[in-house]
Amino acid sequence: MELSTFEIWTNIVLIGIGTFFIRFSFVGIIGDRDIPDWILRHLRYTPVAVLPGLVAPLILWPAATQGEPDPSRLLAALVAFAVGYFSKNVLASIASGIITLLVMIYFLA
Repeated sequence: MELSTFEIWTNIVLIGIGTFFIRFSFVGIIGDRDIPDWILRHLRYTPVAVLPGLVAPLILWPAATQGEPDPSRLLAALVAFAVGYFSKNVLASIASGIITLLVMIYFLA
């Protein structure tokens, strides 16, 4: 199915407007009020919930391998998870995952 340029830009604009109103509904309408503590507690977990959703497809169906699971990426994810879990250090977790991925790609390639 081929989309015309007009259809593509219409979708981009509509998605942009939708995203704006979703954010405005939270920030614009209740932005000047105090947020209850129970909502603030839940909002703390938003980045923790979003990050795995962004990373999981790159691990399980990486474009670099045409969607096939890759042992290098799986091991790097496991190492990064283990380092993050035990050290509670985000930078150490990221660095260990990157180093593991690079080493595994070097040795398996």
